[in-house]
Amino acid sequence: MKEDLPMAVKVKNMDCKHFINGEYISSVDNKSFDNINPATEEVIGQVEEGGAYEVDLAVKAAKNAFETWKKSKVSERAAILRKIGDLLLERKDELALLETMDTGKPLWLSSNVDIPRAAGSFHFYANFISTMGTEAYPMEVGAMNFVVRRPLGVVGMINPWNLPLLLLSAKLAPCLAMGNTVVLKPARWTPMTATLLGEICKQAGLPDGVVNIVNGAGRTVGEAIAEHKDIRAIAFTGETSTGKSIMRAGVSNLKRFSFELGGKNPNIIFEDCDLEEVVETTLRSSFINQGAVCLCGSRIYVQRSIYDKFLEKFISKTREQIVGDPLEGNTNIGALISKQHYNRVLDYIETAKKEGGTIETGGNPVQSQEKGYFLEPTIITGLDNSCQVIKEEIFGPVVTVQPFDTEEEVISYANDTHYGLSASVWTKDSSRAFRVAHEIEAGLTWVNTWFLRDPRTPYGGEKQSGVGRQGGMFSIDFYSEVSTICIKY
Repeated sequence: MKEDLPMAVKVKNMDCKHFINGEYISSVDNKSFDNINPATEEVIGQVEEGGAYEVDLAVKAAKNAFETWKKSKVSERAAILRKIGDLLLERKDELALLETMDTGKPLWLSSNVDIPRAAGSFHFYANFISTMGTEAYPMEVGAMNFVVRRPLGVVGMINPWNLPLLLLSAKLAPCLAMGNTVVLKPARWTPMTATLLGEICKQAGLPDGVVNIVNGAGRTVGEAIAEHKDIRAIAFTGETSTGKSIMRAGVSNLKRFSFELGGKNPNIIFEDCDLEEVVETTLRSSFINQGAVCLCGSRIYVQRSIYDKFLEKFISKTREQIVGDPLEGNTNIGALISKQHYNRVLDYIETAKKEGGTIETGGNPVQSQEKGYFLEPTIITGLDNSCQVIKEEIFGPVVTVQPFDTEEEVISYANDTHYGLSASVWTKDSSRAFRVAHEIEAGLTWVNTWFLRDPRTPYGGEKQSGVGRQGGMFSIDFYSEVSTICIKY
């Protein structure tokens, strides 16, 4: 994977303006803030600080564009989506570098996962709408019912910082495919690839005003999007408490919501697993992207008979992980997103110690790095399910490992959380795999694998991990009004 690094690209600063009605503009009050590279702590550009005025301007542009875009032919929309995907791949090196500078993640990860998967979303929905039909239901009394879908109108999107372009594209592609227009807010800490996406959309032939981008903080731009009466729906990925705030702000005009929220996902390892494969995959599912993936298996449960053996191998492999410069090809783990988040993760490690946990490895800042927010990958044992570190999402390179004895016991552990996003089960017993997967309260459960996704299938969280489902027809349904036309003949 890491051998396929992009060609050397000159590191450069990039200022981020709002993209409204096909043009890059400054904030009306000329406010801006520094964009910080988390690996170097250097300022890499200025970002315009928007607010309610810029959001309203973007919504007006989106409303005007909607009148034309909603009438566009499916073939026209598909061609533009396909072109956006092509342009993302053509500019992969540039986009990957910007993503790494913004997030601190390794460049090989941006290049081989983030950008290709973002392009894949546009290609997938270009093909999907090209083959999508209309449902028809005949009645014995001599009538036919047709199920038709129309676009909603203006959709608000609020994006996270961990997988900025990848997760934005997963929402934006089906939204545009259905003929909607968009006002989106990139995460405050990671605005660069979203800013460049505006230019790419325009180059692909997307009409002005269909996609609008407003930078700024959640308490200003995010709140203005959530409250705006002309925005019909909100798609959001992020932390659970933020999702609750958005929902409260959006009830005034009964917006519809699609939320992918937090996760504290169980990784369940039975004694009959392929231990070598489990250790290698668990290494990825624990620490990839600095552990800042909502699908990471941060609660690891291992059957007692293989607990010591697994832990020994897992600790050994974790200590081999290289933490450092994200631009180096051999780096496994880059920098955390910000000083604020870095301190938050360190606080959780201290809390684990106070709760009686043992730090088996890691838990410290990386001393070899003079600047940047680098943290050793951390394994904690000795905690039970009542502990704060087990209950709450850390979103960093920190996992807990606990033993279990029986199926019933580990299922109760897995479900003892207000989250329900994903889970992993490792066993060679197909009957047990089905039983356990069926009992786990999660929107997505993997058996003997992790992070394997088919874009046609539903994806989303149970309980406080989300509202609604994304993927394939599930995304199309969210971004459309569904009506029945009954014709008697």
